[in-house]
Amino acid sequence: MSASSNVKLLKTVLMVDALTCLGFGILLTAAAGLLANWLGLPSSLLFYAGVILFPCAALMAITGRQPTPSAGLVWLIIVGNLGWVVASIGILMLPSIAPTLLGYAFVIVQAVAVCGLAAFEYRMLGQSQSLATA
Repeated sequence: MSASSNVKLLKTVLMVDALTCLGFGILLTAAAGLLANWLGLPSSLLFYAGVILFPCAALMAITGRQPTPSAGLVWLIIVGNLGWVVASIGILMLPSIAPTLLGYAFVIVQAVAVCGLAAFEYRMLGQSQSLATA
């Protein structure tokens, strides 16, 4: 696979990441109360997690729309995604949080998906020799 096709694939993954962040941000902010009942997670946690996703989605979209994505911004996105995964799993270990079975599944599945996106972004970053260094 050529560096230019890797850059194109990285840009696509960044846009998918941005769209999933935007979608989850809308879901979590708009339906925090309803989801809290189903998931056994505090509605304020869900709401503010959703709010955090909006600037993340913007950063991912801006980076994905660059002709040549900035390696520094891609690294920031990867590290941010991994931070999200760690925080997600950490939430499940808090004694003050009592998720339902559906809540555990929701948190774990989205953490695995975000980890997968981070891994794919990392792989494409490593294979894209022509990324901007700024």
